[in-house]
Order: sequence, then structure tokens, then C-alpha cells
Amino acid sequence: MSIIRTTPTQLWLDGKQVPASSGATFAVFDPSNAEKIAEVADATPEDGMRALDAAAANQAEWAVTPPRVRSDILRSAFNLLRERSDEFAELITLEMGKALAESRGEVAYGAEFLRWFSEEAVRIAGRFTQAPAGNGRIMVTKEPVGPVLAITPWNFPLAMGTRKIGPALAAGCTVLVKPASETPLTMLLLGQVFADAGLPAGVLSILPTSSSRALTGPLLNDARLRKVTFTGSTGVGKLLVGSSAAGLLRTSMELGGNAPFLVFEDADIDAAVEGAMAAKMRNGGEACTAANRFHVANAVIDEFTDKLTDRISALRVGPGIDPETDIGPLINEDQRTVVAELVDDAVQKGARIRTGASAPDRPGYYYTPTLLDRVPSDARLLREEIFGPVAAVIGFDTDEEGIAAANDTEFGLASYFYTRNLDRALHVASALRTGMVGVNRGVISDAAAPFGGVKESGFGREGGTEGIEEYLDTKYIALS
Repeated sequence: MSIIRTTPTQLWLDGKQVPASSGATFAVFDPSNAEKIAEVADATPEDGMRALDAAAANQAEWAVTPPRVRSDILRSAFNLLRERSDEFAELITLEMGKALAESRGEVAYGAEFLRWFSEEAVRIAGRFTQAPAGNGRIMVTKEPVGPVLAITPWNFPLAMGTRKIGPALAAGCTVLVKPASETPLTMLLLGQVFADAGLPAGVLSILPTSSSRALTGPLLNDARLRKVTFTGSTGVGKLLVGSSAAGLLRTSMELGGNAPFLVFEDADIDAAVEGAMAAKMRNGGEACTAANRFHVANAVIDEFTDKLTDRISALRVGPGIDPETDIGPLINEDQRTVVAELVDDAVQKGARIRTGASAPDRPGYYYTPTLLDRVPSDARLLREEIFGPVAAVIGFDTDEEGIAAANDTEFGLASYFYTRNLDRALHVASALRTGMVGVNRGVISDAAAPFGGVKESGFGREGGTEGIEEYLDTKYIALS
């Protein structure tokens, strides 16, 4: 708990900690035991406007800051974050609950966005060409969108922030971050890292709050804000898109998922089981890219299910801070209730419990890693995002039947499949209606690749060369 004593707990405004204008705070809890670990300043709408005032006042200067300078600041923040990786990993585990090994992985992943976009900052390109009619020249330039509101979730409290802050700063945009109320400490500590890296005061503000709508509503209605980027539920994303319409804000929405995982009859079953463990149990299943539905060819379903059951049954559940823990607690009691209700619904409709499906009688918000098979088509967990350590296995006979079942969802973020046939791989990858597809692999996130979905999983991309474009406007200049 020593990390808590040195972590900022006030708002981050003008490059320093300041209390909320009301003086109010809210509590942050450790999901492993439900105990309070900190009191954090509770930002008010007035604090939000102070942050937007700073962002607007600094936007013009930050936009013309040489790309190499912006790049160097991001690279310095990357180095400082890596130097403090153990500190950040401990803090993530304490406020979010995930196993310490998972937190270390998040720090490494989150830091990569700062390194990647430090490199992209100096590669913002335009073009210059003769007009086809021969009557002039066409010049195209890229300019920063302007002040950005970034709303981040609790499940990856560092990486979901760096994935937005990195490209915004690289593009020349000032940023206001509203972290999840469950996990604000990690983002506040990151604010200190950016200050130490030389980021000018006022370019980045961090606004933890217990009342998101009260804080963000006035910001979305202010003409000085030019973009909102959000990671979270589809329902909240739709509300934000609606609120952003009056000002015609640029929007990026990374929303819910219900990822299918297909195993064809020619798959390497042992490799598929390894991939399934990564795709399902990474982050305790609390990930929008988590595989929820395992569609398995009936010719190999018994072998796959038996082996996956053995692996899931062996997972060690406990406090994330314990280095022996594989699966930590869920984020809170509400989330555990939702997971239990989805499992109970499936079982009542005929699904078979192969392992797990219980909430241990102990402090904290634990749910045992679970595998269900013989899952009926009307089970809610085939339609709804589980966001917990629960895998549901369903059989199929033909390739087209499996693909159709995988696509039978309003979501379209990620999908996974295993096969050793190249023609099948190309066909299935093309047929799956998701923004990302993993072929013979269970982890697909990469700072150098575009992350995002289709359908009700949102729009826009984060990461890759595409990620910085979300923060740039295109200007055409006609020259004689």
C-alpha cells in the first residue's frame, strides 16, 4: 500500500494538483477486499470549465510546437513510465483488482502507445500536386482538431488513457481526461509523469468525478471543445454521440463487444486451447475484446472442451497483489451480479456447468472461472457482453454455420478462429463482420495496429498509423 501514499489524489490542472472547487472527494475501493484505499478530489462542472479554459488557452501554442518537441516529450514520458512500471502495476492492481502479472502487461502495453505516437508525431504528412486541369496546384495539410475530451474506462486504467492521450498530443491537441470513478489513481499518477517529461502546463488536465454526466455535459455543449473520444459501453456511447451532435464534434467510439472464437475441425487443438485461455481469461475476462462465445466444430468439440475445462479449473483465484494469483476479483458487486445472472440464466435454460459458476464466500468481488457447454441458443450470455471469467461453448457442423453463428450479434469489435487451412483462413477472416480478427492467436492488441470495431462496437480507430488521423483535420489549399 506504500504506492497509495505517494499517488496524487487531487485534480490535475495547469500541470499541478489542485483540490476540487467544492472541496468534495469520493472514495476509491480495493475490489479484492472492498476496503477504501483513497479519497480523490471530485471534479465539478466548474472544474471542467477551468480545464477547458486551460486547454483552449494553450491550444494554439501547442499546435505550433515543433513535432520533434512533441515527439521528445512523448518519448520521455514513455521512458519515465517504463522506469516506474512496478509502481504503476501495483497501483493498477490495487484499484482495479487484476492479477499483478496482468497489470505489468498493461503497463508495457500502455507505454507502447507513448513510444509509437512519439514516432508518429514527426510523420504527419500532406501532399502537393498539380491540378489535373493544369490551372493551379493542390496542397493538402493536416492540422490538429483542437481540444479533446477523452473518457476512459476502469478495466485498463492506464492503457486506455495512453491510447488516447498519445495520439492527441502527437497531433498537437490539448486534452481533458475523465477517468472512470472506480480507477482514477492510475491516470492521476500519469499526469505527474507527463509533467516530469516536460509537457507544458495546461496541455493535459485530469478530472476524476463521481458524476460523469454533470461534468461532461457542459463541456460537450461548449464550442471550444472539438472532439470527444470514449471507451465504454454501447449505451453510454450512443448518449455521447447524441450529445456531441449539436456542436458537430469529431467522435471516436470504442464500445461493447461479444467476441466469437471459432475452432474448426482441422485446428491444432492444443494451440486453440492456449489461444482460448488468452482470449477469454486475459484481464479476468473484463475486456471488450474478450472471447465470449466459443463456436467449436462438433468433430473436435469434446476434445477442445475437456482440455479447456482442465485449464480453466486450474486457475488460481485470489487478491491480484498476490503473485500466485491468476484471476483477481471483478471490479465491484454490480459487475459480479451481472456475471452471475448471465450464468444462472444459461444454466436454467439447459447449459451444463463444466467448472466454476460460483461466488466464493469471502471479502471482495470474486467469481470462479467458469466454463459452460451445451449452451442453448436463447441464453442471454450469447447475446450480451459477459465481462467476466465465463466461457460458453457451442457446437457447429459446417463452416458457414459457424460463421453465421459468430456473426449473429449486434456487436462487431473482435473475433478469433483457429484453422490450419490457408484457404479457409482467408475466407473466414473476410466473412467475419468485426473490426479485428485474430487468426491462430488469442491476443491481437498492438500499439502499431488499428484498434476498433464496426456495427454497435463503434467507429474510429486507435493505434497504428490510423490512430493519429482521428485527431487531425484535413485542409485543402488551392494555389495558382
